[in-house]
Amino acid sequence: MFKLPSNWQVKSLGEICSITTGDKDVNEGNVNGEYFFFTCAAVPLRSSSYSFEGKAILLPGNGANVGLVLYYDGKFEAYQRTYVLNNFTTDVKYVYFHLRERWKISQENKQYGSATNYIRFDNIANYKIPIPPLPIQKQIAEILEKADQAKQKRKDANKLTDEFLQSVFIEMFGDPVRNPNGWEKKMISEISKVGTGGTPSRENPEYFIGNIPWVKTTEVDNNRIFETEEKITEEALNESNCTKFPKATVLIALYGQGLTRGRTSILEIEACTNQASAAILPSKKINSIFLWRQLLHFYNHLRSLSRGGNQPNLNLSFIKNLKVIFPPLSLQQQFAEIVNKTEALKEKQKQSKQELEKLFQSLMQRAFKGELV
Repeated sequence: MFKLPSNWQVKSLGEICSITTGDKDVNEGNVNGEYFFFTCAAVPLRSSSYSFEGKAILLPGNGANVGLVLYYDGKFEAYQRTYVLNNFTTDVKYVYFHLRERWKISQENKQYGSATNYIRFDNIANYKIPIPPLPIQKQIAEILEKADQAKQKRKDANKLTDEFLQSVFIEMFGDPVRNPNGWEKKMISEISKVGTGGTPSRENPEYFIGNIPWVKTTEVDNNRIFETEEKITEEALNESNCTKFPKATVLIALYGQGLTRGRTSILEIEACTNQASAAILPSKKINSIFLWRQLLHFYNHLRSLSRGGNQPNLNLSFIKNLKVIFPPLSLQQQFAEIVNKTEALKEKQKQSKQELEKLFQSLMQRAFKGELV
């Protein structure tokens, strides 16, 4: 247990702020409303009215997002199971960052309910927080806010990188679905072999303790695949309908939960896949990176082709017969070079993002031990 500086105090949240809940039901929201409506979801709804104004911390009172900590400054509405903390005698941002670092972990074993988990008023009111003098609170909050903003800027930079590559593709080739530039189109089966994978029997756990990468559709996420969550053995490969696909194979998710169906990836390693993905093998007739980036633009089109009941699927026949644009190979390769250079920059951004995250967590831990300022 660490010792706080002598000029710090420990107080409960109930001693330093007002704690209440909203009084609105979820169905009282209005998608066109002017004000944010904070419920127990991670993303607020909208409302035509507001009951709160000013700086506040919001804590979901039940459900999967118990432990989430949100900050807002302005006029807003709140759900009847969302706790609103306001009228602070301390610096609000200081308390916000402390709760972001400690609140979720502190409540893991203090929740109630079986069907739906929830917390009670006393969970919040009795929660203890170290309180330094107000000038130190403000210093800590300012340092952590700057570190948090740096993290967000790096996240925004990654998004801009992806948007840049989409724009470059459209600039060079146009929308591949509508094909306004009139490029020659070919079915995928005309330019490459298309296959699928399989799943070794789960009844034999030893199949999944090998070193052969095995891709699940949840990992097909419009990305380059360098690693997989699970790996299988040679026996699993030989004794099932699995196939090992080469590097530069393009994967399309045929089915899966939520938004998975229609997503694509490209293998940066040799790997097997489950039967829920189509695998387009690399071919000398088309550049794999060009094909992969083209198929990213086909996402909505692919989903519209799906058939079935509650969970519509794609199938290999759809993929084989899907027509893609086929510009000169030299132009495809030119685009692929741009992608590779841009992706290399993105990888550096990713490393920078991880370093910023580690720095932020370190600052948070030191801050509330009295070791930062």
